[in-house]
Amino acid sequence: MVEENQTVEELLLQALELVPTALAKARTAKGFTTRWRVIITRLEKIPTCLSDLSSHPCFSKNTLCREQLQSVLQTLKESIELVCVQEKQREGKLKMQSDLDSLSSKIDLTLRDCGLLMKTGVLSEVTPTPQQQQQDSETFSVRELLARLQIGHSESKRKALEQLVEVMKDDEKAVITAIGRTNVASLVQLLTSPSARENAASVICSLAESGGCESWLLSENALPPLIRLLESGTPLAKEKAVISLQRLSFSSSETSRAIVGHGGVGPLIELCKTGDSVSQAASASTLKNISSVPEARHSLAEEGIVKAMIDVLSCGILLGSKEYAAECLQHLTSSNEALRRSVVSENGIQTLLAYLDGPLPQESGVSAIRNLVNSVPPEAYDKIVHGLVHVLRAGSTGAQQAAASTICRMATSNETKRMIGESGCIPLLVRLLEAKGGGAREVAAQAIASLVTVPRNCREVKREEKSVASLVMLLEPSPSNSAKKYAVSCLAAVCSSRKCRKLMVSHGAVGYLKKLAEMEVPGSRKLLERIEKGRLKSFFSRK
Repeated sequence: MVEENQTVEELLLQALELVPTALAKARTAKGFTTRWRVIITRLEKIPTCLSDLSSHPCFSKNTLCREQLQSVLQTLKESIELVCVQEKQREGKLKMQSDLDSLSSKIDLTLRDCGLLMKTGVLSEVTPTPQQQQQDSETFSVRELLARLQIGHSESKRKALEQLVEVMKDDEKAVITAIGRTNVASLVQLLTSPSARENAASVICSLAESGGCESWLLSENALPPLIRLLESGTPLAKEKAVISLQRLSFSSSETSRAIVGHGGVGPLIELCKTGDSVSQAASASTLKNISSVPEARHSLAEEGIVKAMIDVLSCGILLGSKEYAAECLQHLTSSNEALRRSVVSENGIQTLLAYLDGPLPQESGVSAIRNLVNSVPPEAYDKIVHGLVHVLRAGSTGAQQAAASTICRMATSNETKRMIGESGCIPLLVRLLEAKGGGAREVAAQAIASLVTVPRNCREVKREEKSVASLVMLLEPSPSNSAKKYAVSCLAAVCSSRKCRKLMVSHGAVGYLKKLAEMEVPGSRKLLERIEKGRLKSFFSRK
């Protein structure tokens, strides 16, 4: 009778009847004693394994049980046939050794698959009641496919993976919800299979993007095969692999260090040069995440990260890629003088300034320039200030705050302060005093305080209509208001103006300064005395 037409019970009976025959044959085999002894030990375990499997309530209804029994029968027949082949000496010694090892592996796989069918609980799940079948048949089919990723030979796993990818196109959530750690391990193993790795990479990418499987992917050692895909995978496999690495590199600095340790930096940089828009953006993002780990920066530099990021910043396909590159350069230049010099020598300042001239200059680009200002000659300051003015006019609050912070860092000499004042920065800094973010207001006040030591700049602050009112508001004596000391310095600089003193009084500066004097904020008591002295002179002059 053909196996396909037999019932599950008939297949079970046939397998149980064949085991003694296979054992008897194996025990009569001559030569290769050690290998046959291993095979005999494994054959002896089959009856118990089949007994456990057949005791399941859903044994007779489950397609996986039928396939497993067919696999057992095939393996038993191969065992009997191999004894006959050896007896007739139809194969060479090396070929026979290979065949015996293959048979041993097949029996071991059969035993393992039987155990997995019992452990996964899939036997019950793929044979639902009629009512369940009507309501939730898709979920059960997903679980069966996931079980098939763990059992059988590579071709059956490949077919199951193909079907799983098709299911995910319609209901990705159902697959992600059903996946467990053992399924993740199977998917990671399939990343190394030439015929399955593209689909495996697609599923793993979805898992990484879901945000709930990072720990499983990392514990199952997914990083090395994902990195190898960057080197030799198809374009789609590379894209899915690099997106997975991007998501995983967000999880922790340990993951970033592991990507470096497994040789991931070189392939990521290469993908920045040759990848499509999606792959380039994901590669740049991954490298940006790695660059946030200080101890990884030396390895990045050795692989040519500086030139690669400057190239992306200059010619990136997507605006997002350029932003990631700017963030990466910001990280690289935050504490390492050698890397700063490298960025400057690779034309990094000019590239960053060109990036800032875009429609929406980002904080990361300005912060990178701030890190570099002490590593460039003063003659380059004029162009930098021009870029900062554009940011103060058109950038986000974060970018404006970074621009004001850069001005503070640059304003170290009267000549530079005059140049900054002549660029038109001061009205923009005054406007930043009204920003919603306290950090932006503080750094704007700090920048103005550093500039008003030059008389021309001080006069410009006095001319700004809202400058005094905004600075007075920053005198608020709350301990969390760290801008008050800079506001005191700015108001002290413009206090020589009678108009400014009157504005200070009308906006409540006296009350604030009394509290600040009690708190011993530097300069507050002296400023209070000057204001009150001016009020007294004004009183007597009216009399």
